[in-house]
Amino acid sequence: MTTTVAPPPGNATMSCPTRSVHDVVPADLWSKQIGLLQRDYPYDSIMATRVLGQAYAYLITAMTHRGECLGLAPSKLVDIGVHTVILDTVAYAELCARHNGGRFLHHVPKVAFKNDGSVMRTAHLIAADGWEVDLPLWTDAADCGPCHPGNDSH
Repeated sequence: MTTTVAPPPGNATMSCPTRSVHDVVPADLWSKQIGLLQRDYPYDSIMATRVLGQAYAYLITAMTHRGECLGLAPSKLVDIGVHTVILDTVAYAELCARHNGGRFLHHVPKVAFKNDGSVMRTAHLIAADGWEVDLPLWTDAADCGPCHPGNDSH
């Protein structure tokens, strides 16, 4: 089930999703990465689709907000999809070329998880950027977000 997250306090409205990862990811690459998720995790096609869709929405949002030092962070489940995308390095380099001004968006994980609200702030930003947010995939946010804060990595 996908939903749009409620707006952060102080925002009266948030637009409905208008962007689709299927407009960004070629069908053959999508199928391949769904297969990789199913190979490596105990996911059926529905769960793999949910995780991969959120991973792409997260990565493109991070690229869109490059240089803003927002400290974006995925949930643990979304991060699984992120790893699937970035480990397919040729396709990931092409994604960075198209959506990140030709710059590679690096992955700089930290060992310790943080509990600073960055995961849910990230989900809100993804929704504000017009992507659908699958909220149940972001609810493990209380002990999440091990990525390097405040720079242009994820």
